[in-house]
Amino acid sequence: MSDKNQKQLNIGVLLYACGHHQAAWLMPNSSVSRIGEITYYQELAQLAEKGLFDAVFFADNQSFPAKSSTDMPAFWFDPIVSLSAIAHVTTHIGLVATISSTFSNPFTASRQLLSLDHLSNGRIGWNLVTSMTDLEALNHSMEMLPDHNERYEIAAEFAKVMNRLFTSWDKKHFLHDRKNKKIINDDDINAINHHGKHFKVKGPSTTPSSPQGRPVAMQAGASSQGIALATQYADAVYSVSWNFKQAQAFREKLDQQLQLSKNNSRYIKIFPGLVTYVAETYEKAYAKKEKLDKALPVETALKQLSFFIQQDCQNWELDEPVPSLLPVEDFTGPVGRYETILEIIRDTHPTVRELLGYLNAGGGHFTLIGTPEDIVDQMEYWLLSGVADGFNLMPPVFPNSLEDFVALIVPELQKRNLYRTTYDGHTFRDHLGLEKI
Repeated sequence: MSDKNQKQLNIGVLLYACGHHQAAWLMPNSSVSRIGEITYYQELAQLAEKGLFDAVFFADNQSFPAKSSTDMPAFWFDPIVSLSAIAHVTTHIGLVATISSTFSNPFTASRQLLSLDHLSNGRIGWNLVTSMTDLEALNHSMEMLPDHNERYEIAAEFAKVMNRLFTSWDKKHFLHDRKNKKIINDDDINAINHHGKHFKVKGPSTTPSSPQGRPVAMQAGASSQGIALATQYADAVYSVSWNFKQAQAFREKLDQQLQLSKNNSRYIKIFPGLVTYVAETYEKAYAKKEKLDKALPVETALKQLSFFIQQDCQNWELDEPVPSLLPVEDFTGPVGRYETILEIIRDTHPTVRELLGYLNAGGGHFTLIGTPEDIVDQMEYWLLSGVADGFNLMPPVFPNSLEDFVALIVPELQKRNLYRTTYDGHTFRDHLGLEKI
């Protein structure tokens, strides 16, 4: 039994279609027919809240290739819209929306997030991304994305403006004093007058500051620019870590960059993605994975790999070793996932087919297979070693894998005092142990 004063894990879940395994939709009990129903996401969020999760999280992609009959319309609803509906049927769980600084207007985005933060009584977080594909750019009056450095330059200015708008005035300045005929304290509500390279915003926001000070800021970039951005603006980061070695390296890079930042006393929480297959025995847990892997559409898996490595691999021989790939310093696409693929190749020297097997559920995140005790052993090791403060759960199949986690893994975490037994606070900042800003 762990000491009562030890650290405890934060757990969130990334809601994505009918599951993170590419073959989830092909299962006989698949929920694929419900991905266009808001009640489906509400029910998943309620299940996560039953498991006392810190947050539900929506990623986003602002394009739909629809190039083949197997392209999944996974981003059916706008994250803000989905989370607004979820807010009405939950009371504690945090609600995290992905916001693209490449395509969004900071005034509109901050207003939407603040509105939802008030609606949910302080449960909102936002995941800042720079977007990844030219297909998305074509939907926003652009021929292609700005280059990597410019996207992060835009993102830094975007985050700065968002934070100023988030705190541009407080609800206490809304006086509605009928006796003295004064609605607001106008001396304390002022324009922000931002005039930058990419944005010009007068302000203030039309919406007062958050019940939690300002919404929790998340970030997911693993490049040097992404990590630098996180040290400036993020309260916590999502990460891709295939193994402990990679998780440790990411923590070291983040801490080193923090030491170079203006506020070098800050601590930023890290939440690696986590894929779990759990059952009463290892054999039963592995059988769940094997069933999904056997149903995997190889063409779809190769298409995903092609996107991750930014080259066409449709004609690669499945049972031959993976061809040589560029070193990460010469790679011009999204760096985080690419580094993971290189790490898997270095660790396992796989054939193409074997690599697809590693990537087919969650794209190469930390994957645990076994009994609740086996899985919690590893989660506890990562927490106590300081490489993870919690995990962003990526269930292979919804709702089944999430149900398994809540029913089997959560009790084992609680047994070891690694996880809450009740919500102690109400806001998302409360859940993460962050001070009100």
